[in-house]
Amino acid sequence: MDYVVEMLNITRDFPGIRANDDITFQLKKGEIHALLGENGAGKSTLMSILFGLYLPSKGRIRVKGQEVQIHDPHVANQLGIGMVHQHFKLVENFTVAENIVLGSEPRKSFGRLDIEKARKGVQETSDRYGLKVDPDARIEDISVGIQQRVEILKMLYRQADILIFDEPTAVLTPQEIEDLMEIMRAFAREGKSIILITHKLKEIKAVADTCTVLRRGKKVGTVEVKDVSEKDLAEMMVGREVFFQVEKPPREPGKKVVQIKDLVVKNNRGLEAVKHFSLDIHEGEILGLAGIDGNGQSELVEALSGLRPVESGEIILNGDNLAPYSIREVTEAGVGHIPQDRHKYGLVLDFRLDENLVLQTYYQEPFSKRGVLDQEKISEKSLQIMEEFDVRTGGGASTIARSMSGGNQQKAILGREIDRSPAFLIAAQPTRGLDVGAIEYIHNRLVAEREKERAILLVSLELDEILNISDRIAVIFEGQIVGILDPEKTNEKEIGLMMSGSWKAGEANG
Repeated sequence: MDYVVEMLNITRDFPGIRANDDITFQLKKGEIHALLGENGAGKSTLMSILFGLYLPSKGRIRVKGQEVQIHDPHVANQLGIGMVHQHFKLVENFTVAENIVLGSEPRKSFGRLDIEKARKGVQETSDRYGLKVDPDARIEDISVGIQQRVEILKMLYRQADILIFDEPTAVLTPQEIEDLMEIMRAFAREGKSIILITHKLKEIKAVADTCTVLRRGKKVGTVEVKDVSEKDLAEMMVGREVFFQVEKPPREPGKKVVQIKDLVVKNNRGLEAVKHFSLDIHEGEILGLAGIDGNGQSELVEALSGLRPVESGEIILNGDNLAPYSIREVTEAGVGHIPQDRHKYGLVLDFRLDENLVLQTYYQEPFSKRGVLDQEKISEKSLQIMEEFDVRTGGGASTIARSMSGGNQQKAILGREIDRSPAFLIAAQPTRGLDVGAIEYIHNRLVAEREKERAILLVSLELDEILNISDRIAVIFEGQIVGILDPEKTNEKEIGLMMSGSWKAGEANG
């Protein structure tokens, strides 16, 4: 059989770890081939080798029948390989056209940039593939979904016919995800070959022809997607049966624990990101906050956790107004915070795990007396959290946080926050970038906290997650609540319309 890409017996070693172990991956022309695996399974490393970001320690690569050495992304581009990275690589204050031609700019005489030719080329490519992108728009002024289309246009402009998508739906609305799937299908019909790196089994079933599964750096197998279920794929990925629906006994919410009243919060540019926002959260309730990224969720979470000043309004927790409090005062008042960026706000990456697990309590007894840390008590607490929350590390509690996998970093943060028994737990993107096994674990822990009468605010871009574990769903658009819904009586389409501002459920407010 003719393959457009053959990665044969690829091994890639990093100091102390084998990321890819004798993996063979083959891609056919016109195929959408999903690459599935847990965090740390080696998916991104394998595709980084194909795109020239890493060289293999062993193995061979053939592209369109020819053996090749891909030393850098320029070589990959020349071979017709393009990649849309999970974190877009765009210049914010450049226009769409300027971003797309960057590095391969059309020139007039004397080397001057021919911006009109660039605009025309971008417009023609956009029209041809139905991407509906304005070449004159500035990146900072367009939505995340359109920014992704700009990244796709960058590949197409360079005549790529082997397209790698790395977790492409992480920040998209349901409608944008459907549009992207259709774009992928259109590319495949035209003969382009697509590699889709994803954790999302539903998307693999919706769009992929073939799926290769990696586990701990090794290839588990390659299957025809039509012949397997989501459950089969999940078992291949984690090596055990996975349960997608969380067991959540019905319950009546208790008293109001949190009352957010007329809250106004500004963003880093001094503009109002949260606009006269009001919301109540009850004891024994998971309230899911759904919205497209950039609609005020980050600023809201930072205000609730004390990280960002409040312009006006109140945050009442069991009768106390936390709005003027410092971060430490907010924490001591009974707020737990699982931050959306575990590296930036959740952990001190160069500290040991045990040091990270007492970040909010190190100054209290029994962890310190008269300003001197009690390492024995800190180690005892750390080992207890590690055991209870299944945090696995190579070097126990003394492991440096940076060296841990994403899933174990997240479980450590979850354990630290829950162990303090907060009355109000904020979980912001608690499963971002995690595989189905880690997601299942974290969902079950959040539901267990609900059973202990905690008030929980779940902020997530994943509608599956919001629908699966929330008791009520609030939808945020441009810093305001546009509706509150019952997860049993709504669906992704209705929520997606509200998230994009296309429809406000006035009658659903409550």
